[in-house]
Amino acid sequence: MNILFIIDKIELKYFEFNNLVTNFWLIKEFLNRNFNVSITTEDKLSVINAKAKAICYKAFEKDGNIFYEKTEYHSNIEDFDLVMFRQDPPVDLNYINSTYVMDFVDQNKVCIINSPQAIRSFNEKFHALYFSEFMPENIVTSNKNDIKEFLKKHKELILKPLNLCFGSNVMFLKDGDVNLNSIIKSMTNDGQTLIMVQKYIPEAKFGDKRVMTLGDTVLDECVQKLPTKDDFKFNTHSDEFIKKAVLTEEEKINFTKVAKKLNSMGIYMAGLDVINSKIIEVNVTSPCYFIKEINNHFSTNLEVKICDYIVSKIEEKLSVKK
Repeated sequence: MNILFIIDKIELKYFEFNNLVTNFWLIKEFLNRNFNVSITTEDKLSVINAKAKAICYKAFEKDGNIFYEKTEYHSNIEDFDLVMFRQDPPVDLNYINSTYVMDFVDQNKVCIINSPQAIRSFNEKFHALYFSEFMPENIVTSNKNDIKEFLKKHKELILKPLNLCFGSNVMFLKDGDVNLNSIIKSMTNDGQTLIMVQKYIPEAKFGDKRVMTLGDTVLDECVQKLPTKDDFKFNTHSDEFIKKAVLTEEEKINFTKVAKKLNSMGIYMAGLDVINSKIIEVNVTSPCYFIKEINNHFSTNLEVKICDYIVSKIEEKLSVKK
């Protein structure tokens, strides 16, 4: 099988020895299965004569690590059996344009995970509202009076920009804050830009749980991401701030409904950020599965389970092609 990973440019720069990222483990597992794995980045995609193409590098495994050949080669994207569409957010114009390139790939021939069209239509904060029954109370607005009324009701809020990632510019706002007007003005671009406003969940001081979906199922393995010493939220990928977590039976039942909905949309892999059983965000672009940490805490090989699922999707597509 021929597999193409579309990864982030910074990830390409630090490709080797980067076992904190999910792609490292998946690429390594696919190589161990003797699949042909290539990598590319969004700036190396193109459409020529209405055919999607990419400038690629061959990946290879050596001594338990992964590397890539520095010699580029050109390929039609339809020459691959699987495309792992996993560049990191923010979903800016360059990201959106890369999803347009995938519109010129015959997806009856090529399996793409996650569906670029689905990602393009799914804002990780905004469209979490598809599952509002499992979320903390929230509003999406740019109106300062809406935010002030919501703050008066709940006393403590979290304000989030809709298009950033990794906790960037996420703010905690408390009733009576002397910077209230400045914070709202800055966050909403003086009332011009919609933001997500969520009721603050006090249990956030214990961190948020990363729950992983795979197809229409929810994985039992999960981790708790702890706030750092100088922030109210998780903001660094370090073992010190990641611990083993437990998925409750209620969460398993509720989030299976979420997984099935996402799967039906073409979002086969997602990461739910959860506090006190409430979803605060749904990560669909390149969700981190914390494979190194999961394997250590649960004495498992999560990458094998994930790749087994992905292979089943490829084989399903290949059987249709025949």
